[in-house]
Amino acid sequence: MLHAAIQGKLTEQDPNDELASCLIERIKAEKNRLIAEKKLKKPKSVSEIVMRDNLPYEIKAGQERCIADEVPFEIPQNWTWVRLGEVGDWSSGATPNRHNPEYYNGTIPWLKTGDLNNGIISSIPEFITDKALQECSVRLNPVGSVLIAMYGATIGKLGILKIAATTNQACCACIPFNGIYNKFLFYYLMSQKAEFQKKSEGSGQPNISKEKIINYLFPLPPIHEQHRIVQKIEQLFAEIEKL
Repeated sequence: MLHAAIQGKLTEQDPNDELASCLIERIKAEKNRLIAEKKLKKPKSVSEIVMRDNLPYEIKAGQERCIADEVPFEIPQNWTWVRLGEVGDWSSGATPNRHNPEYYNGTIPWLKTGDLNNGIISSIPEFITDKALQECSVRLNPVGSVLIAMYGATIGKLGILKIAATTNQACCACIPFNGIYNKFLFYYLMSQKAEFQKKSEGSGQPNISKEKIINYLFPLPPIHEQHRIVQKIEQLFAEIEKL
């Protein structure tokens, strides 16, 4: 059911919706503004996916190549493929030095992958201090950020922040750009959990890196359709729970 919904098979396309290709242009403009305001780091490379002769081609670092073998399923004509790195600001966290008491028992929530619940996260048991936030490689992720676990048995476990929070290094957080509905991103990542686990590496504790996540393909519908799809998914989940 989830896979079908994410592919646009359970909702009708509305010809009045803004094309996803237009949405991408608005997202690009927002990214450029954030970079100019020094609120976002300039990416090392930018990906653009275009259709030629009904085949997807990626333009990156001045080179163009067909990526048809990467595309996992067909999408409606008014959608477009993008890399996950193009839909939000992704960042993994860190663990402040446990031996420094000035870093812990503060007021800033600090999330570990065990705190992820595949749903809305409204409370986190551990806290760090402002000093830790300033001196360690942690980012305060705002309400609405989408989180995904990258290490071990929890790979692919998810959460959406209802409170601002930092994370440890085993968790990657995405602050979606305007035009990306965080719940649609959340359900897409949920549908791809098995694929993320397949891409994990490491003999001791398998993990999937942030680089692999942001390079993963994402089917982008128009913003209104993202909302319709999420509404359908949650309606079906509610009906299943009644059984």
